[in-house]
Amino acid sequence: MLPAGEIGKVRAASCCPESGDEMKNTEEKSDMNIAALVGREQLMQDRDDDQLPLNVSAFIEKEVGNDLKSLKKLGKLIEQMTENKMKLEEQVLTISSEIPKRIQSALKDAEESQQVLNQFLEQETSLFSSITSHLLTAQPWMDDLGAMINQIEEIEQHLTYLKWVSQIEELSDNIQQYLMTNNVPEAASILVTMTELDIKLQESSCTHLLSFMRATVKFWHKILKDKLTSDFEEILAQLHWPFITHTQSQTVGISRSASAPEVYATLETLFCQLLKLQASDELLTEPKQLPEKYSLPACPSVILPIQIMLTPLQKRFKYHFRGNRQTNVISKPEWYLAQVLMWIGNHAHFLDEKIQPILEKADSAVNARLEFSRGLMMLILEKLASDIPCLLYDDNLFCHLVDEVLLFERELHSVHGYPSTFASCMHILSEETCFQRWLTVERKFALQKMDSMLSSEAAWVSQYKDITDVDEMKVPNCAEVFMTLLLVITDRYKNLPTAPRKLQFLELQKDLVDDFRIRLTQVMKEETRASLDFRYCAILNAVNYISTVLADWADNVFFLQLQQAALEVFAENNVLSKLQLGQLASMESSVFDDMINLLERLKLDMLTRQVDHVFREVKDAAKLYKKERWLSLPSQSEQAVMSLSSSACPLLLTLRDRLLQLEQQLCFSLFRIFWQMLVEKLDVYIYQEIILANHFNEGGAAQLQFDMTRNLFPLFSHYCKRPENYFKHVKEACIVLNLNTGSALLLKDVLQSASEHLPATAALNEVGIYKLAQQDVEILLNLRTNWPNTGK
Repeated sequence: MLPAGEIGKVRAASCCPESGDEMKNTEEKSDMNIAALVGREQLMQDRDDDQLPLNVSAFIEKEVGNDLKSLKKLGKLIEQMTENKMKLEEQVLTISSEIPKRIQSALKDAEESQQVLNQFLEQETSLFSSITSHLLTAQPWMDDLGAMINQIEEIEQHLTYLKWVSQIEELSDNIQQYLMTNNVPEAASILVTMTELDIKLQESSCTHLLSFMRATVKFWHKILKDKLTSDFEEILAQLHWPFITHTQSQTVGISRSASAPEVYATLETLFCQLLKLQASDELLTEPKQLPEKYSLPACPSVILPIQIMLTPLQKRFKYHFRGNRQTNVISKPEWYLAQVLMWIGNHAHFLDEKIQPILEKADSAVNARLEFSRGLMMLILEKLASDIPCLLYDDNLFCHLVDEVLLFERELHSVHGYPSTFASCMHILSEETCFQRWLTVERKFALQKMDSMLSSEAAWVSQYKDITDVDEMKVPNCAEVFMTLLLVITDRYKNLPTAPRKLQFLELQKDLVDDFRIRLTQVMKEETRASLDFRYCAILNAVNYISTVLADWADNVFFLQLQQAALEVFAENNVLSKLQLGQLASMESSVFDDMINLLERLKLDMLTRQVDHVFREVKDAAKLYKKERWLSLPSQSEQAVMSLSSSACPLLLTLRDRLLQLEQQLCFSLFRIFWQMLVEKLDVYIYQEIILANHFNEGGAAQLQFDMTRNLFPLFSHYCKRPENYFKHVKEACIVLNLNTGSALLLKDVLQSASEHLPATAALNEVGIYKLAQQDVEILLNLRTNWPNTGK
């Protein structure tokens, strides 16, 4: 470290570049800069000398121009330029005289600043030396003062420690005095204060003080708890607690409450005093907890007075359902589940009428009946946790246990209002090993059920076939039973506590739907040759019913919630594309979309087979009708009454019979799709194979129109109001073929004169042609043979 004097010299040297090599380098750089500036000025002067004549010429050209009369202005211009030159010279002289003065002033200011800086440096050196001397002198004093401060802090810590000990002893003495005078409420209040102090001291590092505090709290808590528990149990015994039968609970709740009000007053007093011990009880008592693998929700321990009320019931439960008692049968879980439900029901009235008002007076947010149920529920959870490993690999016992637990859960939530946020049996069933076994058993029994219902004789018969209003979907029994099976599975898993578990069950349901679809497809392939028979139609009705129900389920709130959960899972795992995630998020797709699409594809395939089958039969029946002599039929005026062509009878009879047959065997929605698909093919067939393949005289055209409009179209009038709108090709072809001669000639001329820029759309629409193109109408007009002889 440099002395203060040296520091001043260094700083002065850095501020004044007039010494040594730095000054020399500065002068050399200054000479180089001056030389550069002189060279630049010389170059600019040479450029100005070259540009001067050009600038003068341009100026005179601008001011005088080609007008020789303007030369008179030159005198004035010379005078103005001379005057401007003088002004500029004066300004240059003024500036050249001021610049040296400014430079001298700046140098003077710099010298003065340097002198002031040197003075400051000298002052800093003297101050630094004086401060160093003062610190050396004061150091012994500071050492002594620091030791004294440490002693004072240590004494203060000892005093604080002693104050805490004194305060604990004082509180302990107060509790003792109150107990000696039998003033239990005040003693309980003091214990609450002591417990609060214990909680505050938890962050302290004074382990002995913490131990002393905890031991004191534990000592007085045990004394008070034992005394109050004894008195409280005595009062409960007077009330014949617990209520083993429903009759007993009603008797105690009604008649005895009127005859012994002092008992209930004592009950209230003791309950409130026990409630004061809750904080210390939670501090000292480790609550019973099941292993973490069950993922039970975090919840506080049951309040102390309810714990005491639960004690006799807990003893009864352990006596009957633990150990070697005859009531402890692993194959009969319904015994202990029903017992707990009965206890909850028997005590509900007393808890609501007598205990709940006490809690409300004490400003407690606890619900007495739910707290009581929660305490009993822990007995069930412990029992399930110990029993399930023993029957995990016995399918029948495990399935029976799950069924009974689900029935228990349903009654617990629906009848007794047990919240789904509390620990329940579903948390035990959600444990990984148990849950995977549950899924396996569900799948196994579902597949067995599917096998049995598909192999039964009534599999393809609707159980509602004799009830028209109910049998609208014409659902075969196997499909009805299968969807009921899926619905039951939904009810079984809908109360699972976590979304991932529910999604696993949803995947099971989707797998079952896919398996059932494959089985239906296999049965359908066996019936392909008889695609109009009852069994084939029943399979088609089953496919349609399952698809319709799944589409309805997709809008159910429960499955919409699962869709949202699935969206979050897929987004975390990057399973789906952004498009698919967007469709799920916007509700454009559902969790059943894949299954519905496969079922709809199967349904369309089966319908297409039926349509093709009927269409082939119709084409075979129309062979004679195709060969009708449309050129030589008599005109309408030559016939008394128009009648159906005899060759069209097989066609119409076949069509009628098949429509009636399928209307009876298919549900309404399927039959509507069927006949519309059939009409579409039939319309094109008649138009192409019958109309375009022949020529028509006036009688032939009239007969075709009569056959179509009065016989074919009315076959479908039972299914829609205007069936002719489904036969657009045939209907419009009949219009063209039956136009009177004048209109036909006029239309022909309009079509021939039409072009791409001026189409004949308006003329075609005027006669009722909307479907056929202009070229098609021209072809149809050329099929007419009843044109007048023009001599050409």
